[in-house]
Amino acid sequence: MTGTSPHITSLATAPPAFESELGSVTLVDATVLPILNGLSIKHVVLEPGAIREPQWNVNANQLGYCLSGTALVSILGNADVFSSFVVGAGQMYHVESGSIYHIENIGDGRAEFLLALRSERPQHFSMRDSFSAMTDAVLGNTYDLPGSAFAAFDRSPAQQIVRRAGAADVPSTAGLPNAHLFDVEGQHPPLSYAYGEARLARKQYWAALEDISMYSLRIKESGMREPHWHPVTGEMGYVEKGHARMRVLDPDNTLDEYLLSPGDVYFVPRAFPHHIEVLGDGDMHFLIFFDQPMPADIGYRATASAFSREVLAASFGIPERELPRFPYTPVDPLIVGRLNPLDPVGS
Repeated sequence: MTGTSPHITSLATAPPAFESELGSVTLVDATVLPILNGLSIKHVVLEPGAIREPQWNVNANQLGYCLSGTALVSILGNADVFSSFVVGAGQMYHVESGSIYHIENIGDGRAEFLLALRSERPQHFSMRDSFSAMTDAVLGNTYDLPGSAFAAFDRSPAQQIVRRAGAADVPSTAGLPNAHLFDVEGQHPPLSYAYGEARLARKQYWAALEDISMYSLRIKESGMREPHWHPVTGEMGYVEKGHARMRVLDPDNTLDEYLLSPGDVYFVPRAFPHHIEVLGDGDMHFLIFFDQPMPADIGYRATASAFSREVLAASFGIPERELPRFPYTPVDPLIVGRLNPLDPVGS
């Protein structure tokens, strides 16, 4: 077991990039976890009545997963396309890079979001800062108003989370289906076994996705995520529940093994072999983000079916008669049952 892994950090213990009595924003990007490539992650907390101010990402499409609470999301996209919808726990939303959007807590309790961004160093502009960059006269000309109409604007830097005055204004159409919204936890799991299941927020099921996707993966103590690698896909995972052990092989043949707890974030570069197994008696729930709209992998189980027994025996340096009887596997199962005792931690 390695002491410090280059593959892992924690959102639970990272210092917030912004924090006030209205909520917080915590970011894990390549500054915090240098191995990140093409992905980063934020944890946003909004107290009742709080608004994640209108803003837009400069260099990253975004996937949001609602961990708890109820929020209104409004988006203005390219070519004046407006969207507004309500997001609840277990649901997701998608925002294209450059589209201005906001998140508003419209419930009585705290709302929490996990945001995955399609850049290891995401950048954004706020509506407030972008307005402050223009003079009163320019703003007046824009809206056919005298410049004095904007004299009361506070031009101090944006605060990221602001307070709503009065009740939330929720459009009557906000509960209708929307292309930006996806109920991932309401999906019947495409992969389901006695020892685990996977729900898939990918382009096959969510047409809005272009360069990012997410798997909601639940594995019981009796199961294990099969050893595998993603040929063209980087993987960034977040531990929503449970404890697990993960093992990654680096190209220099260095073996990195580490323990995962709630709030932890890990990253596995494309084509690095790795696996995940539950520790303890409880189930684990991972939210796993990918830098492709249709992630795919090659698993160890199917690999053993791809080559003759003579090739396998020569590769492993043993007589063919001593090879295990590998089950014929044309399609990898993603999750497998755990028949053997758990290896001791640190072995």
